[in-house]
Amino acid sequence: MPQNVPSFAELLDGAQSTAVHLEMRDAYGVASEAEDFARWKSTGERDMDPGSPYWGPWVELIRRTVARGVPVRRARIVSEPVSDYIRYEHAGTPVNLQAGEQVRWLARRRASDIALPGNDFWLVDGHLIRWNHFTGDGASGGGEISEDLATAKLCADAFEAVWARAVPHEDYKIS
Repeated sequence: MPQNVPSFAELLDGAQSTAVHLEMRDAYGVASEAEDFARWKSTGERDMDPGSPYWGPWVELIRRTVARGVPVRRARIVSEPVSDYIRYEHAGTPVNLQAGEQVRWLARRRASDIALPGNDFWLVDGHLIRWNHFTGDGASGGGEISEDLATAKLCADAFEAVWARAVPHEDYKIS
């Protein structure tokens, strides 16, 4: 039976106290980023305009969420040396920060003893999980919603363990 998965706007507009996001892949191949990623790979230039069609809706959503007093934190676990895709994400992260997100990076080797769920996720208000599924080549495989309390605890504990060890964006240097 298909599940009704809320959009990111619906998810974050409904957040009352917290919104955290854990990313664990070294490359994503989502269609909405393909053109920007290809341009960055060929020119080294990234869309950094918070009002651009690429960034605008996300920036507005984050600003709206943070303005309501809901912190939005994103942690990324990455292999080092990092992939081209992670370099691309790192280059664009100042826009996430300008919008109001807090972003940290953790080298995968420093996460070996952390119990991590099998998929990237958003956890809203400590109980609502939005799993982000991806295909083998990094394309979006769709989302899934869960409110299982034990799984939400796993996600919360994993995120907080990663967050405690991770390096704030401004201090994470890519060589």
